[in-house]
Amino acid sequence: MNAPKRIAVMFGGKSAEHQISLISARNIVANLPRETYEPILIAIDAEQGSFWTAESYTDLVKPGPQGAATLDLNKAQRLIIRPGADQPFCLDTSDRTPLHLDAVFPILHGPMGEDGSMQGLLRILGLPFVGPDLAASAIGMDKALMKRILEHSGIANAPWRFVRSHEIDTLDVDDVVAALGLPLFIKPANMGSSIGIRRVEQAPDLPAALRNAARYDTRIIIESAIQGREIECAVMGNQNLKASPIGEIKPLENGWYSWDAKYFHTAQAELLIPADLDATTAARVQQTALQCYAALGLEGLSRVDMFLTTTGEIYVNEVNTLPGFTPISMYPKLWEHAGLMIEDLLDQLIQLAFDRHAQRGLLIDKPDMAE
Repeated sequence: MNAPKRIAVMFGGKSAEHQISLISARNIVANLPRETYEPILIAIDAEQGSFWTAESYTDLVKPGPQGAATLDLNKAQRLIIRPGADQPFCLDTSDRTPLHLDAVFPILHGPMGEDGSMQGLLRILGLPFVGPDLAASAIGMDKALMKRILEHSGIANAPWRFVRSHEIDTLDVDDVVAALGLPLFIKPANMGSSIGIRRVEQAPDLPAALRNAARYDTRIIIESAIQGREIECAVMGNQNLKASPIGEIKPLENGWYSWDAKYFHTAQAELLIPADLDATTAARVQQTALQCYAALGLEGLSRVDMFLTTTGEIYVNEVNTLPGFTPISMYPKLWEHAGLMIEDLLDQLIQLAFDRHAQRGLLIDKPDMAE
């Protein structure tokens, strides 16, 4: 019998979504099929971005109130990286003991984890990894780039304006409102989990919302608010793509799905799986999700978030290239409704990582002098 593959579950990171990554990692570690895979824990601290490992999840993460969690490095060992080595991660000790890894599951949310940064590092280190590659991760994270590609591909998304942080004080608010109407959503271009987002009901509130978004990113999106149902579809695959059943989010409080409602006060929103859609509409939503996934060059997995209006129009809101894997997260829940339990889902995602890595190994990376 073959030994289990050693899969680094990489979590934490320096983004504002650090804490959600800790919760996602706990669920992945708990459900990774042990007969096939051995989880190896790699945590990234929020202060320095240093890499750490320990024997167990509880040796690295301390639980907090209301399901929150924080890194606790008292029992951890620091890791260093040696590019070019067969096993590039090793203990920061005198003998530099290597950490044997077969692949990486980077459940890192937000900037410096989901935006192509970590994907680029793992490409350099030659390690297979779960999720989209470098370019697709960067595009999926940057809402301005994503929206331009969707527009070029004929995929509907909310009308929008792009603003840089240094342009806020000179922005013509009346011009923006005339073009996009009210209400508006203000979003950091490179952030997820609804962090930094504000809904603007009145024009005088727009500059403050922009300055709030500028705390998280120098690139800011101003979007028209689409009046419609919030629906989501999980997509999986490299070449042969699969779309899950459709889920729906019904915010019960402020009319939109906030950071607080997603993770800590879940009674503020109702998650419906499956969404109450007729078969034709559900198929249209799945097709839109697949078209979006392909247009952005996504691989492995992503969740596509959309709006469905009362007149049947479908607008792509955003994609999540490394969606949450907490016990209440929509991505694993959608596949569970399709009959794919989380253990099998994790197995398939890791196999997709190995498949892509093997295919990349067949590519020529030097000039062919015979041509």
